[in-house]
Amino acid sequence: MNVFGRLAPLPAREHPELLADPVARALSVSAPSALVAAIDPAFADTEALCAKYGVPMEASANAVVVRGTRAGVERHAVCMTLAHRRVDVNGLVRRRLEARKASFAPMDYAVEVTGMEYGGITPVGVPADWPIWVDGAVADSDWLCIGSGIRGSKLFLSAADLLALPSAERVEGLARDIA
Repeated sequence: MNVFGRLAPLPAREHPELLADPVARALSVSAPSALVAAIDPAFADTEALCAKYGVPMEASANAVVVRGTRAGVERHAVCMTLAHRRVDVNGLVRRRLEARKASFAPMDYAVEVTGMEYGGITPVGVPADWPIWVDGAVADSDWLCIGSGIRGSKLFLSAADLLALPSAERVEGLARDIA
């Protein structure tokens, strides 16, 4: 499978202008094989990206920021799932966060706390105390197309590099296929 579609990715470490600042800083010490490709920001959303650039849906992974609360204490996690799957926020994620209630973090909050653009949020460069939970289907992939922290590019990295990020962990059953 050609994970890059019609894109021509470049070494990410050599192109920080195509990355959000927290992503560029994180890549300076991790994910040495990561690549980045410029895209039209109008096509940053997964389905539009795949249609426009020929990136396979099964190689596209989305990061979602989840916030859980219990007794006024907030906990966060970044959950990685393939584009054609949905994270089990109210079941597995809520239990792993040890939260009474869990939901997707509000867009404005996620953007502010990560320093990334909505539609480009990625696990690379998120706050160090947030766990990164990687669905087994993502972990079993070779290369993945994920956000770069901005809407004007996409990051490509191996599942091994994703799992090597600080606080990253493979979590079986994190996501389910969309019916």
